[in-house]
Amino acid sequence: MLVNKDSLDVIFTNLKTLFNNAFTGAETTWQKIAMEVPSTGSKNDYAWLSMFPKMRKWVGEKFINNFEAFKYAIVNDDFEATVVVKRNDIEDDNLGIYNPQAQMAAYSSAQLPDELVYEAVNAAFTALCYDGQYFFDIDHPVNDPATGLPASVSNKGTKKLSCATLAAAQASLGVARTTMRKFKDDEGRPLGVRPKVLLVPPALEDTANVLANNERLEDGKQNPYRGTVEVVVGDWLTSDTAWFLLDTSKPVRPFIYQNRKAPVFVQQIDPMADNVFNRAEFNFGAEARAAAGYGFWQLAWGSDGTVA
Repeated sequence: MLVNKDSLDVIFTNLKTLFNNAFTGAETTWQKIAMEVPSTGSKNDYAWLSMFPKMRKWVGEKFINNFEAFKYAIVNDDFEATVVVKRNDIEDDNLGIYNPQAQMAAYSSAQLPDELVYEAVNAAFTALCYDGQYFFDIDHPVNDPATGLPASVSNKGTKKLSCATLAAAQASLGVARTTMRKFKDDEGRPLGVRPKVLLVPPALEDTANVLANNERLEDGKQNPYRGTVEVVVGDWLTSDTAWFLLDTSKPVRPFIYQNRKAPVFVQQIDPMADNVFNRAEFNFGAEARAAAGYGFWQLAWGSDGTVA
């Protein structure tokens, strides 16, 4: 095959088509637990998360929420996946080897939000959120309306997720559901948290499905949690014991996928470029800019599953 502008245009247009089709067909789960936030700069400021806005009785002047005491920003990172196409393979009409590489580059690009969001979930026991505490922590400061002083609120547990007995299910999933639904704002009013997503690693998929779907638990007792949660299995989760209960019904979700530049197909096919002259190589691949982080901790419960 002759290597010229026309042949290169055809070759790389075909590769781009393969890339786009594979990108569209890739399955992801990050949308089930995170919200997408567009970004127009190097970072986004989320200090506003420090105020969970709710209606209040209007007496006198309006109450202005002040979030200046909190600082939380998510910084975008650059990502790329590059494939090298050797000029000799074009001349020898040996291009079939690049089709699966284009498709895998697309699949990896489509999986980027999953990878970033689940990295945030994995780090949530030790990474800070907007209030300066770990996202899953035992002492988030929430104002006590009775005293006017901060009180410690926990969204972290240690119980192993269990369907073995009614008592074990109540001590794990039951405690998490009840605790989340009792979360209140700084004025002592319920936040209306409705935990509906049970996020688990593959190792806990069977246990989670029993809790979500079976009429009875393993001890034969009636299962009070049947139909109360949707199970989401995160392949990127690194702990075999940690599990998470989430409220994803609100406009703000527990986790954030920050999209600065969605993955896009890029190519370098100029025959006069240095890499072609020096190494007889053309390039194609994908580029993206993005990051992930944390929304409202009040919408999530995390247990490390270390206690039976």
